[in-house]
Amino acid sequence: MRARFPLLARLLRSRPATVAATMLALLVGSALLAPWIAPTNPYDLAKLDLLDSHLPPAFTKGGDPRYWLGTDSQGADLLSLILYGLRVSLMVGVLAVSISVCLGTLAGLLSGYLGGVVDSVIMRVADIQFTFPAMLLALLIGGISQSLLSNENRIALAMPIVVIALGISHWPHFARLVRGAVLVEKQKDYVAAAQLVGHGKAAIMAMQILPNVLNPIFVLATLDIAFAIMSEATLSFLGFGVPPTQPSLGTLIKTGYGYLFSGEWWVVIFPGLTLVVLLVSVNLVGDWLRDWLDPKLQT
Repeated sequence: MRARFPLLARLLRSRPATVAATMLALLVGSALLAPWIAPTNPYDLAKLDLLDSHLPPAFTKGGDPRYWLGTDSQGADLLSLILYGLRVSLMVGVLAVSISVCLGTLAGLLSGYLGGVVDSVIMRVADIQFTFPAMLLALLIGGISQSLLSNENRIALAMPIVVIALGISHWPHFARLVRGAVLVEKQKDYVAAAQLVGHGKAAIMAMQILPNVLNPIFVLATLDIAFAIMSEATLSFLGFGVPPTQPSLGTLIKTGYGYLFSGEWWVVIFPGLTLVVLLVSVNLVGDWLRDWLDPKLQT
């Protein structure tokens, strides 16, 4: 196994990473297969029955075996809501990080390789953005966008706005990381050789330098997915996230919080536990990936 699958062999040597990767695979697989494995479609209002609302989990007194984790105030199956909400949270996290990676990598390459005025301008913009907490900036972008849109457009564009707000709020981290790696790589012989044979700056950055700075980008992107998911949950809890018609885990937690003190604990506890397990799994996998890609930490 070590010879044929070195990555898997190294993963199995770390029990926390193995457990985290297994949990993450189960969560991602459940989210992707939600339309097929969810007991019901929580978005189909025709199948909701108010008589089934506020039912506790099936394993507690008064529970209905049809609803393993209980139901919400509309009679929707909570397990189905969590599976579909998990899809939304993962989608927002991955798309937001993709925007951050693209913007930050491009800015870091230009800043590190070109230097001079380009470097100064990009880094000063990054410094200015660093003075604003990422969450505050995302709230600002989301609030301004919502104030400029009608109610109909606000609901339709709620998810793209959240994705763009989170993507813009975290690109400086990638720009700083890539710039530092580029400053090291551009001093090496293979870059000088590419310059001697007449390759242009764009070709050198894209074909020569970029492949050699991907490892730290992958690590930071993995860890940043957890940040984006947590930020989206926070924005949804504050009312600036995805619409209730396409609830994420954060939206479910916000909705369930109103029923927590009335004894309907399951409406908020189960989405909250799902979010915690997801974030911990992503962070542990990201930490292991960092150790695996760092040659100094390999044994």
